[in-house]
Amino acid sequence: MTHSRSAVLRDLTGPYSIETVTVDPPGPGEALVRVVAAGLCHTDQFGRSGLLGDTFLPAILGHEGSGIVEAVGPGVTTVAPGDHVVLSFDSCGSCDACVGGAPSNCVSFELHNVTGSRPDGSGCVTDASGARVTSRWFGQSSFGEFTLATARNMVKVDTDVPLALLGPLGCGIQTGAGAVLNTARLAPGQTIGVFGVGAVGLAAVMAAKLSGASEIVAVDLHPTRRALAAELGATRVVDGNDPDLIAAVRGDGPGLDVTFDTTGVSAVMSAAIDVLRRPGLCILVGAGLDTLTVFPAALAGKTVTYVYEGSAVPQLFIPRLIDLWKRGLFPFDRLITEYPFEAIDQAEADANSGVTVKPVLLLKP
Repeated sequence: MTHSRSAVLRDLTGPYSIETVTVDPPGPGEALVRVVAAGLCHTDQFGRSGLLGDTFLPAILGHEGSGIVEAVGPGVTTVAPGDHVVLSFDSCGSCDACVGGAPSNCVSFELHNVTGSRPDGSGCVTDASGARVTSRWFGQSSFGEFTLATARNMVKVDTDVPLALLGPLGCGIQTGAGAVLNTARLAPGQTIGVFGVGAVGLAAVMAAKLSGASEIVAVDLHPTRRALAAELGATRVVDGNDPDLIAAVRGDGPGLDVTFDTTGVSAVMSAAIDVLRRPGLCILVGAGLDTLTVFPAALAGKTVTYVYEGSAVPQLFIPRLIDLWKRGLFPFDRLITEYPFEAIDQAEADANSGVTVKPVLLLKP
């Protein structure tokens, strides 16, 4: 058993509680990880939605962890104690999608990532009273000093890269960059519009620049984020409150080749479809609860898809992003603001208000 100071969410609208919990030893296919840092992602807010059931809370959230392997369970051969790892999403490893190299399309993705339990329904953390705490959020629950992860959602990384920087690669940055590089496979000279340039959208902007896009249109409500998007590669920025948003985004041409929506807002998703040329591709990733309503004829020559985790294989894609960062081609570090672990409530508030693009909680030096 391992004791861990972890951030426990006990109320949908309340603050996090820093508590000492007990983490079980790693079981088959698992590893105990000492968390160095954890990014705070918008998807963590889903834990506050109330849609995950009456027994979801209390819960430890966090799904952008980075740290050092402390111990491994039976059958784990891909990592060993002392290895530096980034924690990403989990998958079953045996369905057609996983075997075919598309773990983000795992047939049991939701079971492995958003239930907060192992696939068999068991947990691995108890609080000071011995009561169970939900602790398998995206196969990791990294808002704490220690966590259990699975062999499939750990990515071994070189020890010369600062671990405190790498956690957001496990979800948000991977999602944005992967949507452009893996899903759209944006070609040189093509055009793209990115709706919502928080961490996910800005990762898409940087990836589009890498791809040689001739036009990169960044749409957001926050002027500071629009300005940062321009610095990171956007060729045009558009205020999301523009009364003629479609015309402002489309510009003088026939429309854009690809659009990417991170907001999950109905009107914005519809706009992302409307500004496409034919043929055109719209990629949706927003974790909101809005629905998308569209006239069928509006889809003529257009494709709309919803994508988890940037269609990435984390063990391949995260090292690729790290290499691009080392070469100065993917400066995702510019999105990060570090917070002490105990300031998790402030980090969450700053992310919600737009003050901070990507908060990262520091747990260990």
